Amino acid sequence: MTLFLSDNDVAAVTDWAAAVKALRDAYAAQLPAEAVPPRGMARGQGVWLRSLTAVSPDGHLGAKLIAASPKAGRVSYLVALFDEAMELDALIDGNRVTGIRTAATSAVAVDALAPARPLRVALLGSGHEARAQLRALAAVRAIADVRVYSPTPANRQRFAGDVGAELGLRVTPVAAAPEATEDADVVACAARSRDESPVLRGEWLSPGTTVVSIGSTLPEQREVDVSVLRRADLIVADVPGEVAHDTGDMIAAAAAGIDVTSRLVSLSDLIVGRVPGRRGADAAGVTVYKSAGSALQDVVMAEQLLATARQRGLGTPLPDTIKPVLK
Repeated sequence: MTLFLSDNDVAAVTDWAAAVKALRDAYAAQLPAEAVPPRGMARGQGVWLRSLTAVSPDGHLGAKLIAASPKAGRVSYLVALFDEAMELDALIDGNRVTGIRTAATSAVAVDALAPARPLRVALLGSGHEARAQLRALAAVRAIADVRVYSPTPANRQRFAGDVGAELGLRVTPVAAAPEATEDADVVACAARSRDESPVLRGEWLSPGTTVVSIGSTLPEQREVDVSVLRRADLIVADVPGEVAHDTGDMIAAAAAGIDVTSRLVSLSDLIVGRVPGRRGADAAGVTVYKSAGSALQDVVMAEQLLATARQRGLGTPLPDTIKPVLK
């Protein structure tokens, strides 16, 4: 039986602490490279289709498709899961899955990098990505305070009131990005600018800050300026090859003569302890977690959501499905 999970179903079964744990376990599993191959990208006239595929540590074969028309401002996400018998286990609306897996993986990285104390958090952005980033981090770490900046005052005020009440945190809206980032332990970029100019500059960061950059995943996209990457003594990537060569921030840094590859490590190596994580009080540089997004994240997250949905009797069984054939 193939189960379809709508966006509302996904919202109903989301568990942030469980999501972070599942992704931490997945990155600790040290999967071979062939289990998570490079993403594919097909481009048309003003449209593109991205495909991400992976085999999870628990055995599901999964794919996520992202169909986008930037000009029309429309995107569709689909996750498909096949079990080990090649049965189509589920089709899942991937919109919310994408936000969950991105934020939960960021929390895995921040938990390993940021100081072992209640964290001072700065958010650049007040939309759904910013909400997800804070929810995921609050599920695994104590948070001392939050400052949020976005260009529209009403949006940052609403975010501070709604999310502060939801999570029981002190969230302060501020009028400028440097005011948010001052003395922050963690700075999460959760909104790209409309003209793709960077939203975070290196001179705004205090020594020892951990930066989360999730919004520049294509060559034409920018989120942090080159001075952030110049200051970084460690850059952690979920997909190092794609981050280094396919993201606008890294391309710009290379063009400026900044050697990022010598400081670039995989999230997996961080989690298993091959590279040092937790920063000391005397850290002079900054650390950056840079995400391009990975099918491993999508498939592991979809597995967990599917298991919970089946336990709770949620989702819609499809009247027919794809039948495996003998070859």
